[in-house]
Amino acid sequence: MSNIQISPVKKAIGVLPNLIFMSRWLQLPLYLGLILAQCVYVFHFWVELTDLIGAVFGNAASLDHILDVVTIEGAVRPTKLTEATIMLVVLGLIDVVMISNLLIMVIVGGYETFVSRMNLESHPDQPEWLSHVNASVLKVKLAMAIIGISSIHLLKTFINANAYDVKTLIAQTGIHITFLLSALAIAWCDRIMTATQNQANQDH
Repeated sequence: MSNIQISPVKKAIGVLPNLIFMSRWLQLPLYLGLILAQCVYVFHFWVELTDLIGAVFGNAASLDHILDVVTIEGAVRPTKLTEATIMLVVLGLIDVVMISNLLIMVIVGGYETFVSRMNLESHPDQPEWLSHVNASVLKVKLAMAIIGISSIHLLKTFINANAYDVKTLIAQTGIHITFLLSALAIAWCDRIMTATQNQANQDH
């Protein structure tokens, strides 16, 4: 006699729980707004890159824009394109890229975690981290991205260290250290939670 498997009866979701669960779609306009913000960053990146290339080839308007961008309030405005000036512009471009990466992680990871599955398992370009993403993993990755952005800002400050007072340098360094400690705390909490969950699964 063959064994007949009876599938469990699915319990209907009540009206109120279903309404509460469907409220997750209210986040969709937020992620669409972040996509628009991503477009703004792409436009800003190309404007800065175009001006940098124009300044290298002697375009006066592009050079003025680049020098205005890298000049710190209260500091002497440079008169020509120097290695330090180019480095500051490039760091600004890297900063835009890292913020853009942060936006991608929030948009894709947040939508996958809190709104709806994207079913990207068979897609060749699926991000490696998306296969095991959850709220905890997303927080750790976001913290690491923020540390990278903070590092770029701190490096830009140290390049123009003579334009800042000691209190500003100490404050920015302290903020960066705070980001580092926060990321370590988040990662440690995630490790404890993962170890506890694995232990509970083994006990069962």
